[in-house]
Amino acid sequence: MQLPLIYLRKNTKLEYAIVISVILLIFKIIYPVADSFITLFVSELLILCGAYLWFLYLIEFLIVNKTNTLALILNTGILTAILFFIIAISSAYVEAGNPPTGDQDFISTVFSVLISFAFVGAFLYILAVFRELFFLRQKRDPKTYFNTMLFFLGFAFISNLFVYLDVTFDYLRNSFYVVSIVLISINSLRVAWIAFLQKKQKLYLLAISIVLTILFGFNFAFTLEETIIRELMTNFSPGIHTVLNLVMLYGTIYFGVIFFTTLFHLPTAEAFDRKAEEVSSLMDLSKLITQVFDFKELADTVTTITSNVCNSDSAWLVSQEAEKIELRSVNNIGYVEADRLTNALLLEYAYDIKDVLILNHQPIKVKINSDMRTFNYASLAIAPLKVHDEINGYLFVTRKQDFVFDDDDRKAIEAFADYAAVALENAKLLEKSLEKERMEKELDVAREIQYKILPLDTPKHEKIKVSALFIPAFEVGGDYYDFFKISENKIGFVIADVSGKGISASFVMAEVKGIFETLSRLITSPKEVLIKANEILRESLDKKTFVTAIYGILDLQNGVVTFARAGHSPVMYVNNDKVIQLSPKGIGLGLDDGDKFNRNIEELEIKLKNDDILAFYTDGINEAHNGELEEFGYDRFEKLLLKNAELDPDIISNEIMRELTIFSKDRSQHDDITLVILKWCFNN
Repeated sequence: MQLPLIYLRKNTKLEYAIVISVILLIFKIIYPVADSFITLFVSELLILCGAYLWFLYLIEFLIVNKTNTLALILNTGILTAILFFIIAISSAYVEAGNPPTGDQDFISTVFSVLISFAFVGAFLYILAVFRELFFLRQKRDPKTYFNTMLFFLGFAFISNLFVYLDVTFDYLRNSFYVVSIVLISINSLRVAWIAFLQKKQKLYLLAISIVLTILFGFNFAFTLEETIIRELMTNFSPGIHTVLNLVMLYGTIYFGVIFFTTLFHLPTAEAFDRKAEEVSSLMDLSKLITQVFDFKELADTVTTITSNVCNSDSAWLVSQEAEKIELRSVNNIGYVEADRLTNALLLEYAYDIKDVLILNHQPIKVKINSDMRTFNYASLAIAPLKVHDEINGYLFVTRKQDFVFDDDDRKAIEAFADYAAVALENAKLLEKSLEKERMEKELDVAREIQYKILPLDTPKHEKIKVSALFIPAFEVGGDYYDFFKISENKIGFVIADVSGKGISASFVMAEVKGIFETLSRLITSPKEVLIKANEILRESLDKKTFVTAIYGILDLQNGVVTFARAGHSPVMYVNNDKVIQLSPKGIGLGLDDGDKFNRNIEELEIKLKNDDILAFYTDGINEAHNGELEEFGYDRFEKLLLKNAELDPDIISNEIMRELTIFSKDRSQHDDITLVILKWCFNN
């Protein structure tokens, strides 16, 4: 909503300026020469109001249409040259013996008024450009100085009315004229914007300021002579002639100041350009670091900018990781040459490179294709790429000319090396982040597969209640439980724990599921199932991996549970207000491939009574630690089972997990947790 309001105000000013200009045009055609004070007063008032509105419009026009500074000056020069041409021709016309005359017909009157309008428009545009240049690059608001000058230009304009009434008021006009010149001279010193130009622009400005100083000087001189233009302007408005004369003087002084200021700035122009380019390059690098994550592209930018800013012949950048040097970018040097130079320099100076190291006039001998070659550089700089005091690479810069790198070069190279170090670190972090994201996606898939491997529900029967839960320590785990329907009256169950954690354990767990699901259909003895499972797993598991497991069968008809244990945690049997640990002999699956496993495994059979509970679990429960590294242990586990024995298995599981969570709140879970609770609900 803001921009339309700005354009509306500007257009309103333009409309008022056009209306007043049209009224002035008609008035001047009717009264081409002021023959009374009233006529002169009305004419001057219309001119002053119209000129002020046009001036305000031109100011907004220049602000909205952001024009290059040198382009503004060039436009002013062209306009001044046109005025000079017109004034010079009129002056030559008078000198040729054609004196100005006051007798004019209608066409001559209209033509004279239009010429006057053109001159007024030209000097208003020039004055608006001076105002734009006056405020350019100013850190403080200096409008008081410029507005004061405008007021005195206005007073000089109005003072001609008093002179018309009485010639003795001429001193008043002269006073305002002199004060205006003083203010013009003071305001002409506001040329701070010259310092921000490049050397080529300053040379261009130096040339154009000479031309403009001469043009404005001649125009100022011509406005004082008897010419047709002077008579036209005086007849049109004595005040306008005075202001036009002051504006031409303003241009002469202003561009004279610009000439000398630019001349004094030339010796430092090259240094300023370099600093400006350095700052601009650093800003560009800052943006690239946040927007571009391809280190190769960033490295190419760093070497290119370093070569340009430091005026070097070549630059290259290498990264270092685990004592391995990798060439990442070269500028104006071959890869082979840069690689050989890097190895030779780091071999000799690696321990000396704490900050930027500069070598002046030191020949470097490098072996290339069995030939020893010597490289001679006037100056060579090596900057370490350091992040957290750790060197991750190096930036090399060389000069073959006769002048060496100075302190400014050192600072610039150090700055670019710092940016390159940040870029390299960002690239590494991004690579790790992408790798982590890829791993997380793979883990999501593995976790989804694992939960599909586990049973969706527990067995439903009027004689038993079963609860089961699985909480992995990481995204995926190596614990496993399952139920199998062997016959109408028999249910098989298994709980297993794969050594290790994470992805590898989950893969073994998937294999274990397939083995038990197959064997449960073929073999009816829990002991024989584990023996066969051991034979299969021993062929596929490595020496560091094993599986503990309990496999059993529950006869729903008589409540008899038969199970065998392969190195797994003891079974908690809750019977008659006491907890019994059932630990039939057995070693882990995959630990032995011969008779030792078969000899050390036994089968146990118990007959369940009403409200008896069997708890199968993995060691993630009893080996959970608190902040003092104390284990949860079997005692706490048994007490919780006894305390909640009368409740449903689901509630018992929740109570155990609640107490376990409170106990280990100061320690993160380090092992998978699996808990299967079976409660017999039938009075045999």
